[in-house]
Amino acid sequence: MDAVRLNKPKETNLNDGKLKKRVLIVGAGAVGSYIGGWLAHTGHDVVFADSWAEQVDTINSDGLRVEGPHEPFVSHPRAFHLHQSQALALEPKFDIAFIAVKAYDTAWAARFALRFVKDDGYFVSSQNCMPDSDMADAVGADRCVGLIMSSIAVRVGGPGLSQRAGTKRRRDLGHIVFRAGEHDGFESERTAELISILEPIDGGKTTTNLQGERWAKLCQNSMGNPVVGATMCGSATVASSPRGRELQIRLASESAQVGLALGLDVVSFGGSTPQKWSAASTDGEMYEELDNKLAANAGAGTGDWHPSMGQDVQNGRPSEIDFMNGHVLKMGREVGVDTPVTASIVDAMRQVDRRELVPDESNIELVLSNAGF
Repeated sequence: MDAVRLNKPKETNLNDGKLKKRVLIVGAGAVGSYIGGWLAHTGHDVVFADSWAEQVDTINSDGLRVEGPHEPFVSHPRAFHLHQSQALALEPKFDIAFIAVKAYDTAWAARFALRFVKDDGYFVSSQNCMPDSDMADAVGADRCVGLIMSSIAVRVGGPGLSQRAGTKRRRDLGHIVFRAGEHDGFESERTAELISILEPIDGGKTTTNLQGERWAKLCQNSMGNPVVGATMCGSATVASSPRGRELQIRLASESAQVGLALGLDVVSFGGSTPQKWSAASTDGEMYEELDNKLAANAGAGTGDWHPSMGQDVQNGRPSEIDFMNGHVLKMGREVGVDTPVTASIVDAMRQVDRRELVPDESNIELVLSNAGF
């Protein structure tokens, strides 16, 4: 890590006079380390709990370096191994717990955090997919806040290193990254508090449309993540290929159709409305409009980025395919929406997870042809 630290990043804490919080973050991966690094940098008392021993040890010994569309810095949160729960129990209880693990780990991670959070504290799901019901089952819906992170690309560059893609914060481009909402759809003081805490990182807002925001993020992820995971081509490489764009558009179209059929107020994603994405599978003019948009924006802001599912495949971790496109497939069957391309990409990614299919660009053609396109 010494070579990484030669840039002499700032090590100062920002303190704007706001009430500081004790924050537990379960999961020191891409999202958790970026949020946690920033919150520690802005003066909050941040503690990680994670199973990755080298990450925990590096954070404790050297701090956490955070890079992105801002000045790099090193913050100094503390970190516990998961097996150190007895030591963690001796800590003062936390005001907020962020659950920042893979969707398939939501339930146990929330239950793990439960004993460490104040009775009037709350739990934030800062994850992909649709984790809110699992969170509610684990700790109670009245203690949960959903957090969507829209159009933000982060990764772990190595132990003690959090990296965000891009050269500008999204708010500087007119986009709102953080959207915090209650499960019951009402405004609350704690969602406003959460957005205030996250404000130094990037722009945010509270929402009364948690599920509509979640589904839009699901659509965005469903059109990009599995394509990179199944091919290990970066997002710009995929978008530079006509058939790659076709696969993305058809996945987005099916996801949008299902969300709308469920009656959700799906917000815009991928630079267009869910209605346009929904129509693209049968409307030639709409398809051409969205195809041109994807081609023009290939790599804009993030370069040839590998999003989370590509990172999972690269690192030998199980993907979230069953909780991402697999959820679209399941809900599509429930509401009678045919999703052949979604079914095909789910099948391909399951084979990748089982090491039965080697990720390769040729899998774009495989997925489309198996779906009849």
